Amino acid sequence: MNNDRQPANRQPQIILITGNMAAGKSTVAQSLAERLPKSVHLRGDIFRRAIVNGQAEMTLNLSAEAYQQLELRYRLAAMVARQYLQAGFTVVYQDIIIGPTLAEVVASFYDVFLSVIVLCPRAEVVAARDAARSKTGYANQAIVDAFDRILRTETPHIGYWLDSSNLTVEETVDRILANL
Repeated sequence: MNNDRQPANRQPQIILITGNMAAGKSTVAQSLAERLPKSVHLRGDIFRRAIVNGQAEMTLNLSAEAYQQLELRYRLAAMVARQYLQAGFTVVYQDIIIGPTLAEVVASFYDVFLSVIVLCPRAEVVAARDAARSKTGYANQAIVDAFDRILRTETPHIGYWLDSSNLTVEETVDRILANL
Protein backbone atom coordinates (compact mmCIF):
# COMPACT_ATOMS: atom_id res chain seq x y z
CA MET A 1 0.00 0.00 0.00
CA ASN A 2 1.41 3.38 -1.03
CA ASN A 3 0.18 6.26 1.14
CA ASP A 4 3.18 8.54 0.65
CA ARG A 5 1.40 11.02 -1.61
CA GLN A 6 -1.76 11.36 0.50
CA PRO A 7 -1.91 14.35 2.85
CA ALA A 8 -2.58 13.17 6.41
CA ASN A 9 -4.95 16.06 7.14
CA ARG A 10 -7.53 15.19 4.47
CA GLN A 11 -11.01 14.75 5.97
CA PRO A 12 -13.02 11.61 5.20
CA GLN A 13 -15.30 12.05 2.22
CA ILE A 14 -17.05 10.15 -0.52
CA ILE A 15 -15.25 10.11 -3.84
CA LEU A 16 -17.53 8.98 -6.66
CA ILE A 17 -15.69 7.60 -9.69
CA THR A 18 -17.88 7.08 -12.71
CA GLY A 19 -17.58 6.62 -16.45
CA ASN A 20 -18.44 4.03 -19.04
CA MET A 21 -17.63 0.32 -18.91
CA ALA A 22 -13.89 -0.28 -19.44
CA ALA A 23 -13.03 3.34 -18.62
CA GLY A 24 -10.76 2.09 -15.84
CA LYS A 25 -13.04 2.82 -12.88
CA SER A 26 -12.35 -0.34 -10.87
CA THR A 27 -8.59 -0.24 -11.29
CA VAL A 28 -8.35 3.48 -10.59
CA ALA A 29 -10.73 3.30 -7.62
CA GLN A 30 -8.74 0.45 -6.05
CA SER A 31 -5.45 2.26 -6.59
CA LEU A 32 -6.87 5.50 -5.19
CA ALA A 33 -8.26 3.74 -2.11
CA GLU A 34 -4.87 2.13 -1.53
CA ARG A 35 -3.27 5.59 -1.45
CA LEU A 36 -5.65 6.92 1.22
CA PRO A 37 -4.94 6.29 4.91
CA LYS A 38 -8.39 4.98 5.99
CA SER A 39 -10.43 4.03 2.98
CA VAL A 40 -12.99 1.74 1.40
CA HIS A 41 -13.40 0.79 -2.26
CA LEU A 42 -17.15 0.42 -2.74
CA ARG A 43 -18.05 -1.24 -6.04
CA GLY A 44 -21.64 -0.36 -6.91
CA ASP A 45 -21.90 -3.40 -9.15
CA ILE A 46 -21.76 -5.67 -6.10
CA PHE A 47 -25.44 -4.92 -5.50
CA ARG A 48 -26.38 -6.06 -9.02
CA ARG A 49 -24.34 -9.23 -8.66
CA ALA A 50 -26.01 -9.99 -5.33
CA ILE A 51 -29.29 -10.68 -7.15
CA VAL A 52 -29.43 -14.44 -7.58
CA ASN A 53 -32.69 -14.78 -9.52
CA GLY A 54 -34.54 -12.08 -11.43
CA GLN A 55 -31.56 -9.94 -12.35
CA ALA A 56 -32.53 -7.65 -15.22
CA GLU A 57 -30.11 -7.23 -18.10
CA MET A 58 -28.31 -3.90 -18.12
CA THR A 59 -28.29 -2.82 -21.74
CA LEU A 60 -28.19 0.45 -23.64
CA ASN A 61 -31.99 0.69 -23.55
CA LEU A 62 -33.05 -0.31 -20.05
CA SER A 63 -36.29 -2.14 -19.40
CA ALA A 64 -38.52 -0.80 -16.61
CA GLU A 65 -37.30 -3.61 -14.35
CA ALA A 66 -33.64 -2.91 -15.18
CA TYR A 67 -34.15 0.78 -14.40
CA GLN A 68 -35.74 -0.08 -11.03
CA GLN A 69 -32.86 -2.41 -10.20
CA LEU A 70 -30.34 0.25 -11.20
CA GLU A 71 -32.03 2.81 -8.95
CA LEU A 72 -32.02 0.27 -6.11
CA ARG A 73 -28.31 -0.35 -6.70
CA TYR A 74 -27.56 3.38 -6.46
CA ARG A 75 -29.66 3.76 -3.28
CA LEU A 76 -27.99 0.78 -1.61
CA ALA A 77 -24.52 2.03 -2.53
CA ALA A 78 -25.33 5.50 -1.18
CA MET A 79 -26.57 4.00 2.08
CA VAL A 80 -23.45 1.86 2.50
CA ALA A 81 -21.15 4.75 1.53
CA ARG A 82 -22.76 6.92 4.23
CA GLN A 83 -22.26 4.21 6.85
CA TYR A 84 -18.57 3.89 6.05
CA LEU A 85 -18.20 7.68 6.00
CA GLN A 86 -19.86 7.96 9.41
CA ALA A 87 -17.35 5.40 10.70
CA GLY A 88 -14.52 7.71 9.58
CA PHE A 89 -13.58 6.12 6.26
CA THR A 90 -13.02 7.89 2.97
CA VAL A 91 -15.20 5.98 0.52
CA VAL A 92 -14.11 5.54 -3.08
CA TYR A 93 -17.48 4.64 -4.61
CA GLN A 94 -17.20 3.41 -8.17
CA ASP A 95 -20.07 2.69 -10.55
CA ILE A 96 -21.43 3.45 -14.00
CA ILE A 97 -23.59 6.52 -13.46
CA ILE A 98 -24.03 8.42 -16.70
CA GLY A 99 -26.67 10.55 -18.37
CA PRO A 100 -29.07 12.67 -16.30
CA THR A 101 -28.93 10.07 -13.52
CA LEU A 102 -25.54 11.42 -12.43
CA ALA A 103 -27.15 14.66 -11.20
CA GLU A 104 -29.79 12.66 -9.31
CA VAL A 105 -27.20 10.47 -7.59
CA VAL A 106 -25.02 13.47 -6.73
CA ALA A 107 -28.07 15.26 -5.28
CA SER A 108 -28.71 12.30 -2.99
CA PHE A 109 -25.40 13.12 -1.25
CA TYR A 110 -26.55 16.68 -0.48
CA ASP A 111 -25.50 16.52 3.17
CA VAL A 112 -21.99 15.04 2.86
CA PHE A 113 -18.77 16.10 1.21
CA LEU A 114 -18.68 14.46 -2.20
CA SER A 115 -16.06 14.64 -4.94
CA VAL A 116 -17.14 13.48 -8.39
CA ILE A 117 -14.59 12.08 -10.83
CA VAL A 118 -15.73 11.22 -14.36
CA LEU A 119 -13.25 9.06 -16.27
CA CYS A 120 -13.75 9.78 -19.95
CA PRO A 121 -11.13 8.10 -22.12
CA ARG A 122 -11.74 8.24 -25.87
CA ALA A 123 -14.17 5.67 -27.32
CA GLU A 124 -11.43 3.81 -29.21
CA VAL A 125 -9.45 3.46 -25.97
CA VAL A 126 -12.53 2.13 -24.16
CA ALA A 127 -13.08 -0.39 -26.98
CA ALA A 128 -9.46 -1.56 -26.82
CA ARG A 129 -9.57 -1.88 -23.01
CA ASP A 130 -12.84 -3.80 -23.21
CA ALA A 131 -11.42 -6.19 -25.82
CA ALA A 132 -8.42 -6.87 -23.57
CA ARG A 133 -10.57 -7.83 -20.56
CA SER A 134 -11.86 -11.30 -19.74
CA LYS A 135 -15.34 -9.82 -19.30
CA THR A 136 -16.61 -7.79 -22.22
CA GLY A 137 -19.32 -5.19 -21.83
CA TYR A 138 -19.81 -4.13 -25.41
CA ALA A 139 -21.17 -6.25 -28.26
CA ASN A 140 -19.62 -4.02 -30.94
CA GLN A 141 -18.13 -0.61 -31.69
CA ALA A 142 -21.59 0.91 -32.28
CA ILE A 143 -22.51 0.20 -28.64
CA VAL A 144 -19.21 1.71 -27.45
CA ASP A 145 -19.96 4.80 -29.51
CA ALA A 146 -23.53 5.01 -28.19
CA PHE A 147 -22.36 4.90 -24.56
CA ASP A 148 -19.64 7.44 -25.36
CA ARG A 149 -22.26 9.78 -26.84
CA ILE A 150 -24.41 9.47 -23.69
CA LEU A 151 -21.39 10.21 -21.51
CA ARG A 152 -20.25 13.23 -23.50
CA THR A 153 -23.58 14.80 -24.50
CA GLU A 154 -26.20 13.71 -21.94
CA THR A 155 -24.19 13.52 -18.72
CA PRO A 156 -24.11 16.78 -16.76
CA HIS A 157 -20.58 18.20 -16.42
CA ILE A 158 -20.38 17.75 -12.67
CA GLY A 159 -17.05 17.30 -10.93
CA TYR A 160 -13.64 16.61 -12.41
CA TRP A 161 -13.67 15.09 -15.90
CA LEU A 162 -10.48 13.26 -16.72
CA ASP A 163 -9.51 11.87 -20.10
CA SER A 164 -7.29 9.02 -18.97
CA SER A 165 -6.67 7.73 -22.50
CA ASN A 166 -2.91 8.31 -22.35
CA LEU A 167 -2.37 8.05 -18.59
CA THR A 168 -1.17 5.16 -16.46
CA VAL A 169 -3.24 4.19 -13.44
CA GLU A 170 -0.73 5.94 -11.16
CA GLU A 171 -0.84 9.12 -13.26
CA THR A 172 -4.63 9.03 -13.21
CA VAL A 173 -4.69 8.70 -9.42
CA ASP A 174 -2.11 11.49 -9.09
CA ARG A 175 -4.37 13.80 -11.09
CA ILE A 176 -7.42 12.83 -9.06
CA LEU A 177 -5.63 13.51 -5.78
CA ALA A 178 -4.42 16.86 -7.10
CA ASN A 179 -7.97 17.84 -8.09
CA LEU A 180 -10.01 16.70 -5.09
